[in-house]
Amino acid sequence: MNNCIIHENVKIINPVNMYGCELKNSCFIGPFTEIQSNVVIGKNTRIQSHSFICSGVTIGDNCFIAHGVVFTNDKFDWPDEDYKNFIERPTIIGNNVKIGSNTTLLPVTVGNNVTIGA
Repeated sequence: MNNCIIHENVKIINPVNMYGCELKNSCFIGPFTEIQSNVVIGKNTRIQSHSFICSGVTIGDNCFIAHGVVFTNDKFDWPDEDYKNFIERPTIIGNNVKIGSNTTLLPVTVGNNVTIGA
């Protein structure tokens, strides 16, 4: 948990790998989860075990991220096939969103009150 901003009443079940992220009040982070830099997790949001949240993701308040959810931040459209010039793209998840187990999300914006199936 390097360089993270962790607000009040956050529960983290180790082992986790977190660096440079922000967890708002009353979040839950399950074990075997990785949360990278430049990620914000909203208040009362629950991240279940074995999930991967890459840099550039913002998750709103009162969300539920089920087991094994994977976020990506690349559309694999490198400029001129130059694989060294990675283009990080943001993902924004609204409030009251539920994402089912083993879902993989490409960079996207999801509105409020949405359920995404597995």
